[in-house]
Amino acid sequence: MTEGEMRNDIALFPVHSEIVRPEWVDYNNHMNVAYYVLVFDHATDAVFDHLDLGEAYRTRTGCSVFVGEAHVTYEREVRLGDRLRVTSRVLGFDGKRIILYHEMDCDRADGLVATNEVLCLHVDLSSRRTAPLPKAAVGRLERTAARDAGLSPPLRAGRTIGLDTRRP
Repeated sequence: MTEGEMRNDIALFPVHSEIVRPEWVDYNNHMNVAYYVLVFDHATDAVFDHLDLGEAYRTRTGCSVFVGEAHVTYEREVRLGDRLRVTSRVLGFDGKRIILYHEMDCDRADGLVATNEVLCLHVDLSSRRTAPLPKAAVGRLERTAARDAGLSPPLRAGRTIGLDTRRP
């Protein structure tokens, strides 16, 4: 699977959708970088709600999921009134961590406009420390991983920022 095709494959999680609001547009007449992160954060919440690790889970258990690291790529600008769609998938998980990957697209921009990869930590709110994921959540994540086993990793996943410091 090539990049940008993720959203054309099976519905991995429900697609998250939002419209670019006036307060999100900056002096360059496009959506400010901070609001890409906001939309991706809303998509992350939707994934965790779907996995029963969202707000209702926090209320029931006193545990939650925090973002420990995030990486965003910006491919095309979006503007006021554009409808954004975010598709999401789980790239990996272990006993306390989950890596989510999101792709944002927009009809007007004709395809992929941004990506987001987040490392999420399962946290016991009473101690504010990482804690093992509950068995039920691990089961849901295992079923998600099995369903996604044939998918290629997205090209923009696992990227780092750096400059080539080699001189000719």
